[in-house]
Amino acid sequence: MSSTVGRTIGLARRERGRLALAVLAGVLAAGCALGLLATSAWLISRAAQQPPVVALSLAVVAVRAFAIGRAGLRYAERLASHDAALRTLSDVRVVTYRRLERLAPSGLAAFRSGDLLRRVVADVDGMADVFLRGLLPYVVSAVLGCATAAALLFLLTPAALALLAGLVVLGVLLPLAVRRLSARAERGVVTQRAALAAGVVATMDGLPDLVAYEAAEQRVADLLMTDRELARELDRSARWSGFGQATTMLTIGLLVWVMALVAVPAVRDGRLAGVALGLVVLLPLGLADTLGSLPVAAQEVARSAASARRVFAVLDAAEPVREPAEPVPLPQGPYRLEVRGLRVRWPGAATPALDEVDLDLSPGRRVAVVGPSGSGKTTLAYALLRFLDADAGSISLNGVSTADLVGDDVRSVVGLVTEDAHLFDSTLWENLRLARPDATREDVRAALARARLLDWAESLPAGLDTPAGARGAELSGGQRQRLALARALLAEFPMIVLDEPAEHLDAATGDALIRDLLAATSEVGTLLITHRLTGLAAVDEILVLDRGRVVERGRHADLLARPGPYHRMWQLEQEA
Repeated sequence: MSSTVGRTIGLARRERGRLALAVLAGVLAAGCALGLLATSAWLISRAAQQPPVVALSLAVVAVRAFAIGRAGLRYAERLASHDAALRTLSDVRVVTYRRLERLAPSGLAAFRSGDLLRRVVADVDGMADVFLRGLLPYVVSAVLGCATAAALLFLLTPAALALLAGLVVLGVLLPLAVRRLSARAERGVVTQRAALAAGVVATMDGLPDLVAYEAAEQRVADLLMTDRELARELDRSARWSGFGQATTMLTIGLLVWVMALVAVPAVRDGRLAGVALGLVVLLPLGLADTLGSLPVAAQEVARSAASARRVFAVLDAAEPVREPAEPVPLPQGPYRLEVRGLRVRWPGAATPALDEVDLDLSPGRRVAVVGPSGSGKTTLAYALLRFLDADAGSISLNGVSTADLVGDDVRSVVGLVTEDAHLFDSTLWENLRLARPDATREDVRAALARARLLDWAESLPAGLDTPAGARGAELSGGQRQRLALARALLAEFPMIVLDEPAEHLDAATGDALIRDLLAATSEVGTLLITHRLTGLAAVDEILVLDRGRVVERGRHADLLARPGPYHRMWQLEQEA
């Protein structure tokens, strides 16, 4: 855990000045609180001797100064510490989002969507406790405790040694014990909260299917079980927190008695002035607020470390694509894409998902890729868009290897329309303008017309200002796919990859959609990945994949004319 905490603290390098200011303000605020109690104890004891009022004036002014200083310095400490922590979290969040951009989409397969959301939001926020509830209380306690013991050493050495022993117990041994005893519970709290968040998101995403298959009740029962596990972990954490706080108060109480046992004989022997007795005895109570937060701080550090490990797991995840150290400029169009001997392996996989694949795309050329699930169709799409690196072979644009190009440059030439293309909870107009922010209404209308969606859009009461709903909930499946195609057409990609665009649609709608997609993309290089064979007579070439290899290729009529995998797939589709 120490390495995780150290790495988290290292993220705040830019905020060292603000953190130092927060520590200084915290030490001074706690010192004012201690000074207020000590001065008040001396003032009460001295006033009992009925001296002239002028002898008490300095102490009276000091009491007021310490009271005002404590409030003002505490505010300054909170302001500086939270400012530094929030600035650090902002930097961490930016770094995390940039890392997600580098990992997406193939590098995020190991993370569930809800769990990933939890890491990016709640776990990043939880890292702030290392500074606010961990680092700051420990440093303030260490500085103030050592300074108090050193000052007391000149007043009464046995009392200073007793206080120092109490500081070791309260500032080192007890927090260490609480941290170790509660570490499992704190990790469990973070893990169960992440599991619950992931489960809730997955349930909401798949709710229609769960209801259709009468599995919603079982899913809710699973979530309730996870919630009960979280409650148990929180209960364990609370018990250790209570143990730490109770032990702290008991130790401080015992320390007060020890100080009294040491100080009273010193007063009798004349080694300590009588008016200083209350000051010495009450010093542990003055440190109670500072020392009492350390067991809780130890728990917060353990929990924050668990959150930090989950964030670092994202930051340390291996990139599926290596950007070139010295990228080559993107060549000028028109573009020709050539794939030769391509072999691609998913991160961590033992066998390649694609092997020895050849492919050519040029303006107006349309190629279809078919095959059973798991044959490598989507892997091919990811490789073309540089979401995955090739193990062997090459992918080139106008003779320039895409491995030598910046990934964003490749994706400015090759666009992707997937079966689950994301639509934001905004208007049709805003969803389309994502592809080209400077597009005019006429540009958008032209793209919609090519996608065979303009008449429908204009028939809506609000037209292009109609809300699409969350993830396109207000649209049908076919309308969502056509809108995604219109967005790709608006971006004016020279080449487009259509990855299972008719998935989840009924046969008639899916067949009509594929015909319209091929018609809309007739002027650009098009790679159609599909499990439907209807309409493929219009493409220039069909590649049949099986276990990552091209087992057949040719035109639709030629493939049907001879026995083979494509012929069998066609017969099965016609029978269905």
